[in-house]
Amino acid sequence: MNIAQIAQARYTTKAFDPERKIPEEIVEQLCAVLRNAPSSVNSQPWHFIIADSPEAKARVAKATQGGFSYNEAKLRNASHVIVLCGRARLDDAHLDAVIAQENSDGRFATPEAMAMQDKTRRFYVNLHQNEMKDDRSWIERQIYIALGGLLLAAGAVNVDACPMEGFDAALLDAELGLAAQGLSSVVLVALGYRGADDFNASLPKSRLAEAVLFTRL
Repeated sequence: MNIAQIAQARYTTKAFDPERKIPEEIVEQLCAVLRNAPSSVNSQPWHFIIADSPEAKARVAKATQGGFSYNEAKLRNASHVIVLCGRARLDDAHLDAVIAQENSDGRFATPEAMAMQDKTRRFYVNLHQNEMKDDRSWIERQIYIALGGLLLAAGAVNVDACPMEGFDAALLDAELGLAAQGLSSVVLVALGYRGADDFNASLPKSRLAEAVLFTRL
């Protein structure tokens, strides 16, 4: 696998073939990439909603009303749509669940090591929630780490993708009842296979030159 080639080949797909579905085994691989994404102090402040039926995708597409209508066809025609959600707060129940899972997975040699990990994570959660008061931004930054991994992984298995912020988040949150679950939508990803009318497929990729982007110390 040549990661550079995958990064060069993948692009933001503008139109999907509605007749092609991603095989379930590939979907499971992409879900595994999301589940194993890194996050600050392993806080895992996310939840992922997957829409793969016409009815489910139509519910998500409701959020493209008004000024976001240009994204409706992408959501309806994609094989799968993933709503990447952030937790409103990293409360005690969530933090208890994370430390319990880590313990179950055998990450701690001693009870003291477990207690130290829990203390460290809670320190950073408190720092962002109560001192810096930027917890929403902090949580969203973790979600975009997961998004980046998903996009590269999709390219590695020849699945086309279109990440999008062009949707009415308040409308989607209401449609999916996210507030009651302590969640809010952050970004959408349409996944599938490019359609014949995807103008972006034939355009050359354009990025600033390495000399502009990199400084070696």
